[in-house]
Amino acid sequence: MTPPEATPGGAPEAAPEAVAETNAATAAGVPTEPHPVRIVVADDHEVVRAGYAGLLATQPDFTVVGTARDGAEAVRVCREQRPDVVLMDVRMPVSDGIQATAELMGDAGPAQPPRVLILTTFDLDEHVYDALIAGASGFLLKDVTAERLFDAVRVVAAGEALLAPGVTRRLIAEFARLKPRAPRRDALAVLTPRESEVLRLLAEGLSNPELAGRLHVGEETVKTHVSRVLSKLGLRDRTQAVVMAYETGLVVPGAGSSA
Repeated sequence: MTPPEATPGGAPEAAPEAVAETNAATAAGVPTEPHPVRIVVADDHEVVRAGYAGLLATQPDFTVVGTARDGAEAVRVCREQRPDVVLMDVRMPVSDGIQATAELMGDAGPAQPPRVLILTTFDLDEHVYDALIAGASGFLLKDVTAERLFDAVRVVAAGEALLAPGVTRRLIAEFARLKPRAPRRDALAVLTPRESEVLRLLAEGLSNPELAGRLHVGEETVKTHVSRVLSKLGLRDRTQAVVMAYETGLVVPGAGSSA
């Protein structure tokens, strides 16, 4: 069934009274409703763009705050609306999804740049690798089911890398092999030996429970290690950690072990 077309606009500014009530409730310890995930959809095909927007708008915890038909418009809309997540097509006119992602990641200021989910037709699209290098948090195939789309947006909005780490790892490994770069192991000098091991295991696509089993520690300890790795290397999520593991030569594509 074709989802209804959505024509989202900017969210209205909250009235001062509403802000005051929310602040008072927070100060009094009264739980408040979590803010909806703010989303921008960027795709040069109107039907696809409207379809994604319409699907996402059916979820009570999502708010589609804008759409864009090309990369330049996507950057402009994101700077105006400050979304949490952007669904970004790779191939668009004016500027593509890779350039738009890089521009958004380069934006300075107190607000964090949005999490970018790349939309692609093929899971081994070479442009996806470039988008991950540019700072995207993961990718989705365009034939994704509605439930998987919803789950992916929620996972990325929560600050995690996108679902299926094994698929992302396979893609990165393949294109690291096709596009070899000079290893930069010095970039990992800030890590302890244990943290380097954690990074190598992250590049294998292991979940926290799997990491705990491999390292023979508890999951809370794993979370601490992962958090320290990301912080020390200035990375936003596990997807970027996988990229760095290959970029630095810590993991050699196809070798099945650390370099």
